[in-house]
Amino acid sequence: MCSLTYNAVTVPGLRAITLIVNGVPMTTAVEPRRSLLDCLREDLHLHGTHVGCEHGVCGCCNVILDGEVVRSCLLLAAQADGSAITTVEGLETAGGLSPLQEAFCQFHALQCGYCTPGMLITLTGLLQHNASPSEQELLEAISGNLCRCTGYQQILDAARSVIARP
Repeated sequence: MCSLTYNAVTVPGLRAITLIVNGVPMTTAVEPRRSLLDCLREDLHLHGTHVGCEHGVCGCCNVILDGEVVRSCLLLAAQADGSAITTVEGLETAGGLSPLQEAFCQFHALQCGYCTPGMLITLTGLLQHNASPSEQELLEAISGNLCRCTGYQQILDAARSVIARP
């Protein structure tokens, strides 16, 4: 094990990592076994990414890592060293909410809001790779995100409204 001086204290076993989170380079020190989810929430104080099942099943913790949607609960923070990460906090545009976030508001696609960050990240990732996904591609994209409140209809309506825009 190596040791690292962090905040003027030498802590054995920590590893310094640098992440580009929502366009901002951030350096922190993590234990080798620390998940990216815990690093984002506890070390970098970005609480928009939610803790759900912690087994990669629910999609609440989704982030975009180097252009791909990943479950941050299944990825070690050290594995993401040097990567670009987009969290739900990074979806806003210079003019405010992203079109997808606006659509979620308009179509009431965020009842309790717990799944919302993961849904927004999943759909943003889909639309970054395919601006006009088919209905099947849309359904497949959100199939890994659990929502217990909306019944998915409002979420799909919001996504379809953004897809339909010129």
